[in-house]
Amino acid sequence: MKFLQSYPREVQIFLAASLINSAGGSLMWPLTTMYVFEELGHSMADAGLVIMIQALGGIIGQLLGGALYHRVGVKRLIVGSLGLNALGLFALPFISPYWYLYMAMMGFIGFCNAVSMPAIQAFIGYRFADRRGELFNVVYVANNIGVALGTALSGFLADLSYDLTFILNGVTSAVFAMFFLNYLSRLDKEQGPVHLQKKDKPERADGTWSLLCNTRVYLFIGVGSLFLWLGNSIWNTGVSPFIISEGMPKRAYGFLWTMNGILIFVAQPLTSLIKRWFARTSSAQITASGLFYLAAYLVIAGLHSYPGMVMAMILATLGEMLISPAIPAFISDHAYKAAPFYIGLTGGMGAVGRMAGPYVMGILYDNGGIMPVTWLAIGVAVLSVVFFVTHAVRNRQAEIDLAESFGS
Repeated sequence: MKFLQSYPREVQIFLAASLINSAGGSLMWPLTTMYVFEELGHSMADAGLVIMIQALGGIIGQLLGGALYHRVGVKRLIVGSLGLNALGLFALPFISPYWYLYMAMMGFIGFCNAVSMPAIQAFIGYRFADRRGELFNVVYVANNIGVALGTALSGFLADLSYDLTFILNGVTSAVFAMFFLNYLSRLDKEQGPVHLQKKDKPERADGTWSLLCNTRVYLFIGVGSLFLWLGNSIWNTGVSPFIISEGMPKRAYGFLWTMNGILIFVAQPLTSLIKRWFARTSSAQITASGLFYLAAYLVIAGLHSYPGMVMAMILATLGEMLISPAIPAFISDHAYKAAPFYIGLTGGMGAVGRMAGPYVMGILYDNGGIMPVTWLAIGVAVLSVVFFVTHAVRNRQAEIDLAESFGS
């Protein structure tokens, strides 16, 4: 981790806090289905409903978090949403016997957690404007290390107590809130309220309709992300039941995600080469990501065997590594003051795909197995590439101008 020494101390502390928060968040989400089915005694359909309600809360939170960034203020928005998220998690052990109240609280938790996401990404874009693309990638890696750690611990903690996972998740969210409260309060004293960096062009405060009319910035990557994440549901609603139905051990499915987490860390030099040789701009990286996902699903269709799924996971992980930091980097570079709004908007559009994918693919799998699911994933991956290419073409001149401005 010597590369971290090149960053200021405040960045190193921020990365550590992000890792801890992501580890806490990943303690609970893998266990929701098990908790509803085993602990609360409800059906798998009820478990799916809870996950859908939580996802719907996340969509609303993404949209609202981006829209309120400048109106509420970065400190109140981030600290407040993280604090409310912690309170919701602390309350879960006490309200879980009351089914409808539990479902409402899961929606509230999904909402509060999502509100902070575009705000944190926009803050990174403003605070570290000169290295924002690089830092988005480092934060993405740190978060995934946290997810790997939290997911590995979740099963052990669940054996002790499901409630313990809720409480520890709440503690990490509260710690993250306190970190931002202290960090942003110190910045306010040193520099005044957090605002745009000098490098960013000033922009008038446009209304929501005016921002929505600027489709060049968000529409094509937002719709492309929707299709991309819909297709990515194949791992939970296609690959997972296929492995079980073929009589393979459940750890074979767990290995795919273990490999995903390891690759996100160790394959950084490979994605750096891809960016340097083939995809220098954020738009090109987004398009390359769609092509990697498409290649992954084509491998599953051609082999529909476990070795094929291993190869597909490698390709899909490379696609994930390219797109996750590229979208907030592109929006921060091109949207200026409106970046929080557009980050939240594209995040919400992508979340629609995440929410709809498991339901649609579940129906297809029940009626035809892995192949109909795979062909749907291929079809929506093609659509995502089409939208990403359209986005790249529409923003080609803007990317050239941006490269020239940084070069000068």
